[in-house]
Amino acid sequence: MALRAAGRQSLVDTVVEQLRAQLTGGEWKVGDRVPTEHALAEQLQVGRNTVREAVRVLVHDGMLRSRQGEGTFVVSTTDPAAVMRGLRRAGIRDVLELRVALEAEGARLAALRHRPADLTRMRAALAAQAALEDAAGQPDADRHELYAEHDVAFHTAVVDAAHNSALSATYAWFSGTVREALVTALGDREMPRLVPGDHQAVVDAIASGNPEAAEAAARALLEVPKRAVEALLAADSA
Repeated sequence: MALRAAGRQSLVDTVVEQLRAQLTGGEWKVGDRVPTEHALAEQLQVGRNTVREAVRVLVHDGMLRSRQGEGTFVVSTTDPAAVMRGLRRAGIRDVLELRVALEAEGARLAALRHRPADLTRMRAALAAQAALEDAAGQPDADRHELYAEHDVAFHTAVVDAAHNSALSATYAWFSGTVREALVTALGDREMPRLVPGDHQAVVDAIASGNPEAAEAAARALLEVPKRAVEALLAADSA
């Protein structure tokens, strides 16, 4: 795919999209060195500063990497923005299944690697949730969004307690989708009621230092809503 001259408006954005298209379209492979700023500027008919800013955007996105004195190289041909759009289109079941994968492993590692501050952070998130619950232990109907924020804060604390930077970064990127799915589930009367004790079981298992128990508790926490979603989907398709 040939590069074309960029338009006059939003030059950096235009160049970013054209370079992104080169990457996702397979014109440049992982490990390839991309053309120099000068060469790209000539092809796109823009200034070198515009190319430099566009490259910085793609470096930040994790698609390119600049090496001092060597040039700029391709490290990924996957567009993170496209992945995020796919997550936004994902159904609640898809989100729950991915949560199980990330949170169960996070809890398992957290049991092995957690620090006292990690447990304090988890318990603080649960206490903040509890302050929003009614007498039956359920979130007030008009405070679902805030309740969801505290729930995501709890699960983020669990994952962060694994002290795995890649896992934490992945979950942080995914957490917005988790929050949206939770708000939707909280407003759905056909979804099962939350059981606060299930969250505490995760904390207790992590605190005990038992990785198998922590993983099992994390899986059990999401198993009930996952089964409920699968039953609803089965009923809809019947």
